[in-house]
Amino acid sequence: MAEIVNLRRARKEKARRERTSEADMNRLRFGRTKAEKTADKDRDRRQRQTMAGKRLDPPTSKDR
Repeated sequence: MAEIVNLRRARKEKARRERTSEADMNRLRFGRTKAEKTADKDRDRRQRQTMAGKRLDPPTSKDR
């Protein structure tokens, strides 16, 4: 035989699981310290500068 399920309790448990998973996702997205954010910005800035320094300028008309 099938197991009897209390629908009200099942809905509440499902809602609780959804809230928990949403909270986990928000912790990953927004739960970073100021030092981590600063470090990421510095790393991105250094990477952009490095790539800009290695960029080859397109040939101009007087170079030809």
